[in-house]
Amino acid sequence: MLLELHIQNFALIDDLRLEVGPGFNVLTGETGAGKSIVVDAMSAALGERTGSEMVRTGAEKALVEAVFDVSSNPAACELALEYGFEPEDGILILSREIARGGRSQSRVNGRTTTTAVQKEITSRMIDIHGQHEHQSILMVPLHIDIFDAWCGPDTLALRDEARGVFTELSDIIAERDRLQTDERERARMLDLYQFQAEELAAANLHAGEDEELANERNRLANAEKLYTAASEIHDALAGDGGSIDSLSLASTSAERMTRFDPIVECFAETVKEALINAQEALSAVRDYRDEVEANPARLEQIEERLDTIRLLKRKYGDTIEDMIKYHEDLANKIYGLINADTRSQELTCRIEDLRTHLESVSAKLTARRKGTAPDFEKKVEQELADLAMGKTKFEVGITPTQPGPKGADAVEFMISPNPGEPVKPLVKIASGGEMSRVMLALKSVTTSAETPTLVFDEIDTGIGGRTAQVLGDKLASISGKYQVMCVTHLPQVASKAARHFTVEKVVEGGRSFVRVRTLEGEERVMELARMLGGEETSSAAAEHAREMLSLADQRNS
Repeated sequence: MLLELHIQNFALIDDLRLEVGPGFNVLTGETGAGKSIVVDAMSAALGERTGSEMVRTGAEKALVEAVFDVSSNPAACELALEYGFEPEDGILILSREIARGGRSQSRVNGRTTTTAVQKEITSRMIDIHGQHEHQSILMVPLHIDIFDAWCGPDTLALRDEARGVFTELSDIIAERDRLQTDERERARMLDLYQFQAEELAAANLHAGEDEELANERNRLANAEKLYTAASEIHDALAGDGGSIDSLSLASTSAERMTRFDPIVECFAETVKEALINAQEALSAVRDYRDEVEANPARLEQIEERLDTIRLLKRKYGDTIEDMIKYHEDLANKIYGLINADTRSQELTCRIEDLRTHLESVSAKLTARRKGTAPDFEKKVEQELADLAMGKTKFEVGITPTQPGPKGADAVEFMISPNPGEPVKPLVKIASGGEMSRVMLALKSVTTSAETPTLVFDEIDTGIGGRTAQVLGDKLASISGKYQVMCVTHLPQVASKAARHFTVEKVVEGGRSFVRVRTLEGEERVMELARMLGGEETSSAAAEHAREMLSLADQRNS
């Protein structure tokens, strides 16, 4: 949903901030007041083409920012994340800076991007209908999504099945193609894998071996120092007048003392434990000293083994565990190459099964689409008739294609606005006003909100009377599931809105400025009276405007 639009130095706008709410919003104003400038600025923020001529005279650059809440729009969030833009608290800020020199910069949440990416991300957030191209209805590949969403959950379930089968089929075809590469390449890879496997097998590595060898190497390299230190400990404990003799004498004396004073037992036991610990330490250090020896031959073996491990690490992994895992994987690769023909045949059989499955699901999808298309066409034509396009013929063009993730159909909306003329692609022949009304008809018929914000700029062209009343009712109705913004000249439409903005052109200091105000109460009544064609002092026009607002409030309550 669009929350706010901020425009600086764009055409006749010097600084404008428009806070938009949910539901139905309208912009009204005199012809030439600048309503379309607001829509043009919005389009620029969405990635549409714009030129340096839109920079306000006297300014070096123009800036447009559009703030969107996408917290309830998973499609837009997913697309933004694909391009590396993570919504902050569900907010995406789209901005466009246009320099007088002709260069422009696009940003999403302050990070620079291309207008193409900006346009694609916002294609899941907003549709602008009028003379602008930012419309999902102009994206023919989306027609099938719009139509299938209307067809219902059974059709969408078949599409999910088709997508799953197609994904598996694509993966298996890719695997078979890899197996069916040039025979010489397969032989080369087999020789390489077998050499690597033999080299790793000959190394006979085991986990943690490098650490064990490094510790042993350190002992051997410092054998003389270790022997000397162990001897010093031994002499200190067992030499003449050493610690053990002293502790033994102390323990004997303490034992004698306990006969005369039981309180001595507390430290006599401690002295005795110290003696026992010293004796155990003596035994351990004696054994260690006896085992320490200078062994240059063993040291050389260890160095060679560690060199071998370092060389293998450069080829096969950072750790011995990595190399062992790589060795295990080589067995599968060698098996796959040796048995490539057998595996290829297995995959070919699976491919045929999946193609048959995909064709079956696609046939069911085609049958459902063709079976439901007449009802969809009828409902859209009824909506178009309400919008003063009663002679229009609408068709869902369904043509066969190669089976894919959405089945085996290409879907394109076709239209014939004039009786007796054949239907042609909607995107090629519909005018701006017609396109807006077709989209409104589609939105009225469908229930999905794939683009939560809809902006209508020319939808009331050539409409009046009863049709204008119907148009207002339809816009108000779809605003229950979409955020709707409409630039309108029709009081029948404006009176249905939840929020009413007026666009005015004012002259200050000899220069023209576009201003936007929110209308409430009597100001809104007078604006509707103006739109009805009455004079400002016409009490009849004002009374009629109040009646229209009252009726709209009754319908909304």
